[in-house]
Amino acid sequence: MPENTVHGGGERYCSSSRAVSMDNDVHRSVLLRASRRPDRSNYSFKIKGVDGGDGFLGGDKSSSEYPMKVIWKRGFVRLLLVGGILWMLLILVVLLFHIWTCQSSLVFLSAICNKDSTVFQMLHTIGLVTPQHRCSIPLANDPEKVVIPEKKSPSNFVQSLSYFEEDDANTNGSQSSPLFGGHQSWKQREDSFKLKSSMKVHCGFMENGGAEMSPKDVEYVKKCKFVVASGIFDGYDTPHQPSNVSPRSKKLFCFLMVVDEVSLNFIKKNVSVRDEEWVGIWRLILLKNPPYDEPRRNGKVPKILTHRLFPQALYSIWIDGKMELIVDPLLMLERYLWRGKYTFAIAQHKHHKNIYEEADSNKRRKRYARPLIDHHMKIYRYEGLEPWNPLKQTKSDVPEGAIIIREHTPLTNLFSCLWFNEVNLFTPRDQLSFGFVVYRLKGNFKFFMFPNCEYNSIFILHPHTREHSSKIEWVKSLNEFKGNNSGLKESRGGLGLWAPYPADLNSVILPPVARTSKAG
Repeated sequence: MPENTVHGGGERYCSSSRAVSMDNDVHRSVLLRASRRPDRSNYSFKIKGVDGGDGFLGGDKSSSEYPMKVIWKRGFVRLLLVGGILWMLLILVVLLFHIWTCQSSLVFLSAICNKDSTVFQMLHTIGLVTPQHRCSIPLANDPEKVVIPEKKSPSNFVQSLSYFEEDDANTNGSQSSPLFGGHQSWKQREDSFKLKSSMKVHCGFMENGGAEMSPKDVEYVKKCKFVVASGIFDGYDTPHQPSNVSPRSKKLFCFLMVVDEVSLNFIKKNVSVRDEEWVGIWRLILLKNPPYDEPRRNGKVPKILTHRLFPQALYSIWIDGKMELIVDPLLMLERYLWRGKYTFAIAQHKHHKNIYEEADSNKRRKRYARPLIDHHMKIYRYEGLEPWNPLKQTKSDVPEGAIIIREHTPLTNLFSCLWFNEVNLFTPRDQLSFGFVVYRLKGNFKFFMFPNCEYNSIFILHPHTREHSSKIEWVKSLNEFKGNNSGLKESRGGLGLWAPYPADLNSVILPPVARTSKAG
C-alpha cells in the first residue's frame, strides 16, 4: 500500500509540473506578442489645448471619460458628413428649381427665373438650360406713373464730343469725291479708341457726302426729345403700326420712319399716306442722296447714328423696319435704362456669343463676300480680339441689333460713332463690329445686354416685301472682283477692306469655330 501511495503521489507531482510549465510557456508567448505590438498611443488624434494638451482622445485610456470621448469623436465626424451631404442636396434642389422655372411656360414661374444671373448664364453655357424664344418682360405696371429722370446721366470719361464735318478727300495725291463716312486714316481710327475728356471723331455726315434731310424735316425733328426711330430702304418693307402705346407715350415720343426715295414711292403706292408724310403714327423722314451703293449699309445710318440725325433727342429707341412694336416705349426706357441706371441697352444674340462664330455664320448664309469677311476678322484678331469666353466682362460679344435703346450722352454717342466707323470701313454686318468696339474701349463703356427671350417679346416680326440679294454676297474668292467683275466692289463703303493695312495679316490665323446651333 505504501508503494502504491508513493507512485500515485509521483503521478500527481509530474502532472502538476507539466501544468506549471505550460502556464509559463503561455505567459512568455503573450509577453512576446505584446512586445511586438506598436505603441498605439503614438497614433492618438491630438488637439492642442484639449484635455490638458494631450489631444482629443489623449490621457489615460483606463479613465472613465475615454469611451465618451470616442463617442464624441465619431459623432462629430458623422455630423460633418451628414451636413455636407444635406448642403449638396440643397444646392442641387435649388439648381433644379432654377432650371424648372426658367424652362416653364407659365408666366408666374418664368418671371421667377433670373435670366440675368450668373447661375443662368453658367447653366446655359453647359447646356442645362435652353433659353425660351419668348418670355415675359418685367415692365412697370402703368406708363402714367413712370417717373422720368430730371437730369441727364453723368458722362464718365468723355464730357465733350465733336465731329469732323469736312472730308479730307486727298488720297494718294489725287482728289476724290467726299464720302459720307470720310476718308478716315488708320491712325485716326486708332486714336479714336483712346478716351479723353474732349474728343473729335469721324461720325458720318461729311459735307456733300449724301444723306441730306429736307429743311422741313430738319425743323420738325428739333422738337423731338424722345424718339422711336425705324427705317426702310430700297422698298423692302412697309411701315407697321405700333400697338399698346399709352396716351402719355403718344404725346411724349416722336415716331420717325427714315426712308429713301425708292421706299417712299413704294409706300405711297401700297399704303395710305396722309398729307404726303404720315403713315398712321409714323412721320416719314426722307433721306436724299443715299450715301452707299448697298441698301443694307444705307440702313445703318439712321440705326447707329440716331443721335446725329436727331441731335435734339435725349432718348431714342431703334426698331428695324420689318418689326411691329408691341410694348409701350416709355415702359421700355424704364425697364432697360432707368431701372438699372444704364445709358445703352441691346439684346443678346440668340445663338452666338463669339464674333468669329457669327462671322462664320455670315459666310455660310451668304451675308457678304466670304474673303472680305475673313479679312475683316483677321484685322480684329491682329488687334487682339479674343473669342468670347465666360471670363469676359460682357455676357456676349454678339448682339441682336434690331432693337437699340439709348440715352444720348457723350460716351454713348461716341460708342455709336466708333461702331458706325467700323461698319463704314469694313463689312456692313454691324453684329461683327459691336463687340470689337466694346473690347477697344477696355470695359469703360457699360451697357445692359438683356435676355434674347425678352427681345422677342418686344415685337412681332413681319416678312420683307421681297428678298434682299446682292451680287457681292455670293463672292467666294478675291479673284471674282477682277476683270469684268470689278464693279462688284463698293465704291463708297467698305474701303478699309481694300486699303493697305499697316501690318502683315498673312500670318494671322483665325480661331477655330465650332458650329453650336443648326439655326446659326
